[in-house]
Amino acid sequence: MARTSSTETQIKNMLIPVVQAIGRSGKLIYLLILLVVGFLLYQFFTKSSESSTVEYNSALIEKQIRSVGKLVVTEGHYAEVITYKDQQKYFMDFITFEKKALIVANADVLVMYDLRQLQYDIDEKNKTVTLKKIPDPELKINQDLHFYDVDQSRFNPFNAQDYNKINKKVKAELTKKIEKSSLKSNAKNRLLSELSKILILTNTMGWTLRYDGREVKTDKDIELKIN
Repeated sequence: MARTSSTETQIKNMLIPVVQAIGRSGKLIYLLILLVVGFLLYQFFTKSSESSTVEYNSALIEKQIRSVGKLVVTEGHYAEVITYKDQQKYFMDFITFEKKALIVANADVLVMYDLRQLQYDIDEKNKTVTLKKIPDPELKINQDLHFYDVDQSRFNPFNAQDYNKINKKVKAELTKKIEKSSLKSNAKNRLLSELSKILILTNTMGWTLRYDGREVKTDKDIELKIN
């Protein structure tokens, strides 16, 4: 009987380290499982947060671009004085009927950029905004003609064709004046002011603005490309 008790004691002594080892390994397994679960949760919430931030930034940038999507207008006032003459000749130029008039043209001139035509692309993955096309300036002339010293013949009176010729001539003269004036450069400066809002926003968010195949770092980069 004493011998059996001794045998049982020996078996217990042998099993204790095994049980302890299993207990330690079990805790290690649980620890590893907790670490894996924690890492996966971290990855999930981190990626979700980053994706949400990118989508938020993208929506904010698009909203800013839409907010500048309006007509950028510069207005000027011009006056032009021209003399119009026309002759009708008959019988080998022996008989002529002349008409002439002094014309004063007052005109309101608009130089416009329709930024609703601005084409762009937003790359959320690379955090890049690409301006694909900046609209060209549009010139609009609203003129008011006043006739003075009108001299016409019953056989050669002023008619609709004359008025069309006068309108075209006045517009041509005004266009020359506008090209030499600062009106277009002022309009371009206003355009740059609107586009710089996009540049400031993208820089603030850590995004990149590109145009014409290159990165835009300052408003001067845009200015060089639209000259």
